[in-house]
Amino acid sequence: MAVTLPSVPSPRFAPEEDAYAAWYGKVLGWTVTGGPPAQLVTGVGFDVLELPSDAGTALLRRPVATGPVAVMGRRMRFLVAPGSAEELDGLLDWLEWGGVALDLTALGAGGRITAPAPPGRPLPGESPRGAAVWLRPPEQGCEALLPALPGPGRAAGPAHGPDLVRLVAAAATECHRARLGRRTNGVRQPLAFS
Repeated sequence: MAVTLPSVPSPRFAPEEDAYAAWYGKVLGWTVTGGPPAQLVTGVGFDVLELPSDAGTALLRRPVATGPVAVMGRRMRFLVAPGSAEELDGLLDWLEWGGVALDLTALGAGGRITAPAPPGRPLPGESPRGAAVWLRPPEQGCEALLPALPGPGRAAGPAHGPDLVRLVAAAATECHRARLGRRTNGVRQPLAFS
């Protein structure tokens, strides 16, 4: 005699989470998984360069073009073109930052980041300290303008979107400066290469 077990309903997002996941899926076409909080899948529409927020704040002050930028806790996330994560180590070596502890990482295929509340939509209830938020929110079609390596026959520049090499070079410099600043207990000292 077969025993029938009662079915257990699958977990549901809170109504706000459903709306957030729907916005990312319908408006941007991004893959959302898990939750709550919902997670954005990297390596499909975008990859992520992640660095300490003090270095990221300094990077945002530089005249370097970026795509959307989010912050969560003490980490800043810069969205870049898919496939960029695979290029990070090679770029750092080429830029002569190889072997330097920078605290600069990349998330590509198979990675996930916590989805910030969509632009213009408040976080549910009291937003917890360190919740993911957009500093430079994404817009529909923004993937075409994410920082990327210039392809064959394609020059870098405004007509082709931001240059990944310039972004990584500036990010590495700011990560190094922030690390040196933290080592001197917050006392900023002039750097030889400034």
